[in-house]
Amino acid sequence: MKIGLSHEEVELAELRFSLASLLLNQRQRLGYTQSGVATLLGSSQSRVAKMEAGDPSVSIDLLIRSLLVLGVGRKEVGKAIGRAGSA
Repeated sequence: MKIGLSHEEVELAELRFSLASLLLNQRQRLGYTQSGVATLLGSSQSRVAKMEAGDPSVSIDLLIRSLLVLGVGRKEVGKAIGRAGSA
């Protein structure tokens, strides 16, 4: 029996990775450390590291909220969602 991810699980993983990549890029573009972003979010550095790694324990909601806090607009978030899986 083959064990794998469903189509929906693959789509969700790709979406999470796309948002995580945008978060990492935005943090670096702004010159923030993970600790600095954690302070802005009221979170921990290790949580930000998990977010940037696309860890499945991080909700999509938290990724999007974090992007908005870092100044990423809705259109850019939407583009990242649209790019998910197309790389």
